[in-house]
Amino acid sequence: MLGVALGLASSMAWGISDFLGGLQARRFSAFSVLLVSQPIGAVLAFVVALSAGGRIPAPEFGLAAVGGVAVTIGLAAFYRGMALGSVSVVATIGALGVLVPVAAGIIRGETPGAVQDFGTALAIVGVLLVARETDPEWRQANRHAIGLAAVAALGFGIFLLLIDRAASQDPAWAVAAARSGGTGLLLVGALYMRPGLPRARGASLAALLAIGFFDILANSLYAVASTHGLLPLVSVAASLYAAVTVVLARFILGERLGALQQAGVVFALLGISVIAAGA
Repeated sequence: MLGVALGLASSMAWGISDFLGGLQARRFSAFSVLLVSQPIGAVLAFVVALSAGGRIPAPEFGLAAVGGVAVTIGLAAFYRGMALGSVSVVATIGALGVLVPVAAGIIRGETPGAVQDFGTALAIVGVLLVARETDPEWRQANRHAIGLAAVAALGFGIFLLLIDRAASQDPAWAVAAARSGGTGLLLVGALYMRPGLPRARGASLAALLAIGFFDILANSLYAVASTHGLLPLVSVAASLYAAVTVVLARFILGERLGALQQAGVVFALLGISVIAAGA
C-alpha cells in the first residue's frame, strides 16, 4: 500500500508541475522555463541525496542521467505543446509514455498479455478521440501540439524505464543523477543559444520555483515508490498525473472539451492504467 500511496502522491505533484509549466510557457519560452525550474530541482535533489548518504554504481548513475536528458527534452516539447494548443489534449497524449517500458519488454522477448492488448487498444482509441478538434481556430495549433505531445510521451517513457532500473540501487541518488543529466543538457543549450532569463516577478517567479519543487518531488516519490511496491501498481497510480493536469486546465483555464474528446480522455487514462496493471 505504501508504494501505491507514494505513486498517487507523485501523480499529484507531476500534474501540478506540468500544468504550471505549460501555463508559464505561454508567457516565456519553454526553454527559459526549464532553465530556471530544473536547476532548482537539481539542487534539491543533491541536497536530499547527500543528506541520505548511500551510493549508486556508475552504470546506474549513467542510466539515470540519460533518463534525465530524455525527460528534459520531453518536458521542453510538453511545455511548448501546451503553450500552442489545449493543455488537456497534450497532457493526455503525453501520458502515453507508459507504452515505452511495455515496448522495451517486447523487444526483450516479453509477450504482452490480453490485458495489455486491451489497454493499448483503449489508449489508442482515446488518443484518436481526444485529438479530434472541431474548432477551426484551434485545429491548426493542436496539430503542432499533438506532435510535440508525442515527443514528450517518448521522453517521459524513456525516463520511466531508466529511473526504475537506477532507483533499485538508491532512489535519492538516481533522482540526483537524472537531474544532473537534464540540467547539464540545459546548460549546454544555454551556452549555445544564449537565451535571456525570463524577467519573472511575483506570481510568475513563484510559479517557476514551484515547477522545480513539484517536479523533483514527483521524481523522488516515484523513485521511492518503485522500491516499496509492485511496479505495475505503482505505475498505475503515477500514470494518473494527466488527470490532475486536465482537471486543473478545466477549472483554472476554463478549457472545455467536446463530448467525444471527454470520452477520449477517459478511454486514454483508463487504457494507460490497464496497460500498467498488466505489466
